[in-house]
Amino acid sequence: MKVIVIGHPKAVQGFALVGVQGQAATTADELNQALDEALSAKDVGIILVTEDVSDLIKDRMDQLKLRSTVPLVVEIPGPEGTSPGRPTLSAVIQRAIGVKI
Repeated sequence: MKVIVIGHPKAVQGFALVGVQGQAATTADELNQALDEALSAKDVGIILVTEDVSDLIKDRMDQLKLRSTVPLVVEIPGPEGTSPGRPTLSAVIQRAIGVKI
């Protein structure tokens, strides 16, 4: 199973440097299309979506975060960092894979 990232172009580029594939999305249509493709892929285990673009389709993201199992859909901070009121990246990772960093 592989991990992919969808979201802010800088985040996608950063993850690509460590070998994680991704797709940049800056509009709701681009995000929905990327999610549909990732959710239908048989080899994707975790989908990371940056907060800044997940806000474009908040209702769908809330449902995916609550109900997803495989692939697991997880919001991560964008290049500007964690938004107020949202969990830190280490909290997100701990919740997603059970490892505290």
